[in-house]
Amino acid sequence: MIDFHCHLDLFPDPVRAVAAAREADLYVLSVTTTPKAFIKTAKLASGCKKIKTALGLHPEIAHERKSELPLFDRLITETRYVGEVGLDGSRDYADHFDDQKVVFNHILSTCSKVGGRILSIHSRNAATKVLDALERHPDFGIAVLHWFSGTPSQLQRATEMGCWFSVGAPMVKSAKGRELISQMPMQRVLTETDAPFTSKPGGTYSSAEVNFATEGLAAIWGKSIVETNRMITENLKSLLKS
Repeated sequence: MIDFHCHLDLFPDPVRAVAAAREADLYVLSVTTTPKAFIKTAKLASGCKKIKTALGLHPEIAHERKSELPLFDRLITETRYVGEVGLDGSRDYADHFDDQKVVFNHILSTCSKVGGRILSIHSRNAATKVLDALERHPDFGIAVLHWFSGTPSQLQRATEMGCWFSVGAPMVKSAKGRELISQMPMQRVLTETDAPFTSKPGGTYSSAEVNFATEGLAAIWGKSIVETNRMITENLKSLLKS
């Protein structure tokens, strides 16, 4: 099973969360919200071959942490993965949207300079601006749009640009999410949890959330759970070979 977007370092007990993910034999992309968090978070998963740590700078705190961009640039050679990064067009963050754009464009430029990375990208209420930024940096690597919630036309544009998508339980539970998933290319879909933000308060990491997402995808795609798991696994292999 695959969880291509979670925040292991933000669990109440990160060590326990890593142990649970490892025991479940999951392939996990552990995203970070600041460059300063990367080193410690990577150490959490040291020795766990299936847990990969991404270097991130979350758009919601871009205005507070933009001073860490030089550190981002120094750490980029330590990982193949970048995330969580992107833009957030929600009202709560409108005052800092210019900072978000500066940070995201800097990150894309840095990724281009080092030959490209696999990015887990936040695009809530900002899908068009995210896609515009990606087009300005064609050598950034591969975009995996996390919890995509844009319009069908934005989804079509993202698909035509070669974007991938990571899908979790909240998406398969909602009518809009299921409709968007049905329009995504099956060969470019991965499962995610966004844990602990989708977890029960005070809980530890649970593979049940990945199972739920897989079951939802199986229902949308008209496949068995075994076939769906196989497809998601093959999708990951294809992404990693890109």
